[in-house]
Amino acid sequence: MAKKKISREKIINAFLFSSFDKSAGATSLQDISNFLEIKKASLYNHFSSKDEMYEATLDYCKEYLSAVNFIPDEINLIKSVEKDSLNTLLKKIIKRYLKLYEAEPLFQIYTFIHTEQYFNLKAAEISADEIAKIKDGIFNIFKIYSDYKIIKQLTEPQLENISQWFSSALINQFDIYITNKKEIVRQNPEAGAGSLFALPTDDSALDSIISITEEYISNFTSN
Repeated sequence: MAKKKISREKIINAFLFSSFDKSAGATSLQDISNFLEIKKASLYNHFSSKDEMYEATLDYCKEYLSAVNFIPDEINLIKSVEKDSLNTLLKKIIKRYLKLYEAEPLFQIYTFIHTEQYFNLKAAEISADEIAKIKDGIFNIFKIYSDYKIIKQLTEPQLENISQWFSSALINQFDIYITNKKEIVRQNPEAGAGSLFALPTDDSALDSIISITEEYISNFTSN
């Protein structure tokens, strides 16, 4: 039998998957080696300890998330003003962003970071960076629609307040959605790794997020 090729990234992903099921604190090196179907001793070829693995996982999550944009590169806000209402654009962006986190390993990364943020400063900083990314995106969207007088004209302080509130509300809804999705996955262990994506999308949860978005936007759509 050919020897399995194991890399640091494969071990990190195994740690993320095991932490998803048991939490990072409860995950042992034996759990990780079992997941990878290798001997526990093989892990030491890449990491000297679980603590080192944990820190490397945080770095991996930070780098991975840094490449995820709230507003996708293909969306030009100036062109969007000309063809999409604010409501349409935000629904498009939010739906796409939520769907991204239903893909491996983003789903596991999200649950890992948003759990560990209460115990680890670096995880808290990574989570804060994600919220700031959404906040900045919301700010830019509302600003350009305000500048073009598609919605009420808003001052800088108003834009700051809107983007802060809206990003916080979205993160809260994302947390609820992901938490519920995680529970669905855990209740369907027979599907094994990747079971999340064999399960139907919870459109009702997405509809709820969109409904909140529409209600909030209605406050700004008349001059």
